[in-house]
Amino acid sequence: MTRELTLHRRDAASGTATSLVVFLHGYGADGRDLLGLADPLGPHMPDTAFVAPDAPDPCTNNPMGFQWSPIPWLDGSSEEQASAAMQASITDVNAMLDGLLAELSLSPDRLILFGFSQGCMISLHVAPRRRAPVGGVVGISGRLLVPEALAAETVSRPPIMLIHGDADDVVPFASMHEAGQALTAADFEVYAHVMKGTGHGIAPDGLSVALAFMRDKLGIG
Repeated sequence: MTRELTLHRRDAASGTATSLVVFLHGYGADGRDLLGLADPLGPHMPDTAFVAPDAPDPCTNNPMGFQWSPIPWLDGSSEEQASAAMQASITDVNAMLDGLLAELSLSPDRLILFGFSQGCMISLHVAPRRRAPVGGVVGISGRLLVPEALAAETVSRPPIMLIHGDADDVVPFASMHEAGQALTAADFEVYAHVMKGTGHGIAPDGLSVALAFMRDKLGIG
């Protein structure tokens, strides 16, 4: 059983969407938090629609925001609760992506998954396990879930851009290197960018690198 996620949307500036960026937000935030990135990105991607869902559950530590799963060391949940919630969210995200692609009549290679923090973790988990490869994944300030299972469970290999601040005090900077190693070992095309002096956030240089990656993988001249 899947849950229908609340979607926040920004239509393609040109009026016709030939590509789609789906933003997945972090723990305690909401879809609007990342949809604001469509403002600086949109003029450079005029034929791209932007969609940002709210995660399905209210955040335990911030009831005004949402979570893809609880985080045991932050909110006192159990590892079993966190794992079950994450699997349910993964199912919800896959159903949402299928629905959006059908609605916009787009093939999977016209989709970019753009995840921040916990949304990055979802993106890096979902994309390799989808039958048809998406156009690319931008993973910012997150980590790779169950890296030991990646090689055996990989179905498709979209290109992946990892971006992380070297002053991140929420998700350790080393997580980017660990994810990159596992993805490279599983034969993914992996790019990486370090946001110097940046904490748990998205610096202008990181967004610029993400934009260049998305334009390249979507064939935007």
